[in-house]
Amino acid sequence: MYDALIIGGGAAGMSCALVLGSARPKPFAEDKRIGIVMHQKTSHLQNALFNNVLGLTPGTLGADILQSGKAQLKELYPHVDQIETEKVKSVRKSQKGFTIITNKNVYESKIVIIAVGYTHLLTIKGLEDYVEPHPRALIEKERIWLKNDNHLVANDLYVAGSLAGWRSQFAIASGSGAQVATDILTLWNDGKQTKVHDKA
Repeated sequence: MYDALIIGGGAAGMSCALVLGSARPKPFAEDKRIGIVMHQKTSHLQNALFNNVLGLTPGTLGADILQSGKAQLKELYPHVDQIETEKVKSVRKSQKGFTIITNKNVYESKIVIIAVGYTHLLTIKGLEDYVEPHPRALIEKERIWLKNDNHLVANDLYVAGSLAGWRSQFAIASGSGAQVATDILTLWNDGKQTKVHDKA
């Protein structure tokens, strides 16, 4: 049983995982089990080139970020399970949270964060009732979002990144994932507004 399972290893998903993972020294997060399904094949980062992102060297490739992000997560927060070479087929509500079925395994989690791309090709069963045309994309692009209120789709079901209704910009997607992580940390911390800062 995971306390939080992130679906999607792009900018939003990995940002969410990094912030959740960084909270482990805190008493309210020390025993939390966190996982991320690192499905990256459809991430828009695969073909991205960045010249306009604060902190990234101009010319940085999205494909490189996908690899370096996984390495960063593994090195700094190895307690966050990285689930590789699996694709999520369905997310269903269960008595204890959610049942997540992939092409290879079945997982249980109290909280689920959906952080995959916003194309109309979304194939995760169990999310159909929340799919609507994307409010910040051209209609002809056929982009979608999961209808949500400040990233919350339903009880304990979150969405992050462009699928949450935000524009497809790296910094926006990353910030969305971090926002969801701090919302979850706040929940774990008995509702006390929570964030995690590293200090030199």
